[in-house]
Amino acid sequence: MNIHATAISGVLVVESARIEDERGSFGRLFCTRELEPAVGDRRIVQVNHSRTRSVGAIRGMHFQYPPVTEMKLVRCLRGRVWDVAVDLRAGSPTFLRWHAEELSPGNCRMMVVPEGCAHGFQVLEPDSELLYLHTAFYTPISEAGLRYDDPALSVRWPLPVRDLSARDALHPLITKDFSGIPL
Repeated sequence: MNIHATAISGVLVVESARIEDERGSFGRLFCTRELEPAVGDRRIVQVNHSRTRSVGAIRGMHFQYPPVTEMKLVRCLRGRVWDVAVDLRAGSPTFLRWHAEELSPGNCRMMVVPEGCAHGFQVLEPDSELLYLHTAFYTPISEAGLRYDDPALSVRWPLPVRDLSARDALHPLITKDFSGIPL
């Protein structure tokens, strides 16, 4: 596994090797030892799987407030997605900046989204599936989200939005007094 930094501190891209032969392929999805530079002493406590049917659908931008902030490791198992992380950390030099990567089984990439960053994605192929590894348990009273089309973020989504949950459509816009998530 090769770990690559992005312009946002802590947002990382992990590339895995895939071995292919006439039977198919093999690849490592997670390795505590190889991911230690990214994950540190955090533990993976929850693994989630999502499948999104329609091309253009967006899920996100989700995060959790302290004391239940979480790191997410996100990998695409089927299809293709445009995966986005937004820095919401108070005092961060990249506050409100975003980074996106195309994730697919073919490119063997995984996005590491640290605590204090929002995460979301847009589906580029039908029936795309994501695997999420979390370092904190889902805690409904700590959950929050941002609007995918918030002008304060100006995320450039590659496709027109075709499907959005009612919950995600109701996330608030960032206000001028939002100073970030204290970590």
